[in-house]
Amino acid sequence: MIRTAAPGTFRRAAPGSGLAQSAGPERGSGTVLMLAVVCMAVLGLVAVLMFTAASQAGAKAATAADLAALAAADAARLLLPGDPCAVAATTAAANQATVQGCRREGRGGEIVRVHVVVHVSPVGWMPEFLQAHAVARAGPPPQPWRGE
Repeated sequence: MIRTAAPGTFRRAAPGSGLAQSAGPERGSGTVLMLAVVCMAVLGLVAVLMFTAASQAGAKAATAADLAALAAADAARLLLPGDPCAVAATTAAANQATVQGCRREGRGGEIVRVHVVVHVSPVGWMPEFLQAHAVARAGPPPQPWRGE
């Protein structure tokens, strides 16, 4: 006949077995604790993935805006054929971005300001629910001796 200990206490196993048995209410609490640790690790991983995706989209938006503004400025100065804003839209689309605004400024419209948007998906299979915005300006530098 085996004698049991009071709840919450330990009793020694048979000598030489090296095992201790628990008869208390804590049985299985290690499983719950490990489940909580794994859930926290998964949430941390998702947060890192979202931050990385947002950073990468911001860099992509800035690059697309710069390239689109430079191409549009070349078109405004007649170095490239076509309408400057259409050239900006084509260049932005080649860089996975969308032109949200394009404005010509300055004397003769040589300065072009472009606003682009890149959609962000935190993980490849998730829908895109954030946007990264960037604005760039390109054209000849200001010339104070001409009153600009």
